[in-house]
Amino acid sequence: MTAQTNPSRTADISTIVERLQDMLASDLTATEALLTERAKSPVDVIPDLSGYIVSAGGKRLRPMITLAAAHACGGTNPGTHALATAVEFIHTATLLHDDVVDDSDLRRGKKAAKNVWGNNASILVGDFLFARAFTLMVETGSLEILRILSDASSVIAEGEVHQLAAASRTDLPTEEYLAIIEAKTAALFEAAAEAGALSAGPGGEPHAAALAAYGKNLGLAFQIIDDALDYGGTTSVIGKAVGDDFREGKSTLPVIIARRRGSSEDQDFWDRALNPEHQTEGDLAHAIYLIRSTGAAEATLVEARAYAELAKAALRSLPESPWTKALSDLADFCVSRAH
Repeated sequence: MTAQTNPSRTADISTIVERLQDMLASDLTATEALLTERAKSPVDVIPDLSGYIVSAGGKRLRPMITLAAAHACGGTNPGTHALATAVEFIHTATLLHDDVVDDSDLRRGKKAAKNVWGNNASILVGDFLFARAFTLMVETGSLEILRILSDASSVIAEGEVHQLAAASRTDLPTEEYLAIIEAKTAALFEAAAEAGALSAGPGGEPHAAALAAYGKNLGLAFQIIDDALDYGGTTSVIGKAVGDDFREGKSTLPVIIARRRGSSEDQDFWDRALNPEHQTEGDLAHAIYLIRSTGAAEATLVEARAYAELAKAALRSLPESPWTKALSDLADFCVSRAH
């Protein structure tokens, strides 16, 4: 799966995340220390399981958004570090729950935690991390930040239930698909950016709405690319087995577009193959062929680029700085993963 790059773009896509990590080095050190400290428990399975998935890597994209948003509005402080940790705990909790619901075997390139400790432990440790996240939010002393992240947690859960209810629906409208990913993915990006801005103090309040819009659109672009990668990426890129969404019968944007553009025979294929009980060997390969041959792959990337551009546009109301430049480059990075 390839996409046309913008020749005028000066950011080196391969080093965008590394540069932001360097810019945030001291903040990330403080956040990592909090992740370890707040995952402690006298019940051994809790730090063992949570440490397994937290230490498995991931780019810490959501905490970095929180930290960079705060810097764009004046600077970070211990409250920002607590929020960045809370955001990562919420994200990790959703991963633990998702892997049980989706029966996934891989997460971040390793065995899913539920395959090591079992479903029950994964769900309960996910609940523990959610609780830890709320403790960290309370410690900031801001009711507005607590409201933003608690609302986001509710929306994420609603999005996951909505996706579950829509499983194997081959007639899923694009608008409903977008509503699902806005809830299950973009809501946390949005909250991470907005809360980060507010954590910077009075300097962040005028820019919180713009950064919320940035986060929401960035999250939409990110999830659309994730869904595209399920039909053309590598496990090392997406951290899960290629074809997981297909095997689970999820109607994601590449499928919606391919089905809409396909022949009646193609539509019959999708109607059968998106039912996991009726899938046969070779169906995934044929699905990938249809997504590419109908132009659905490129159309999906075009949609993701549009949301990335909206994210970048939202930053224009902020004073220019290395931090707004880094956040803008991050939008390019999210789309570049499909190149």
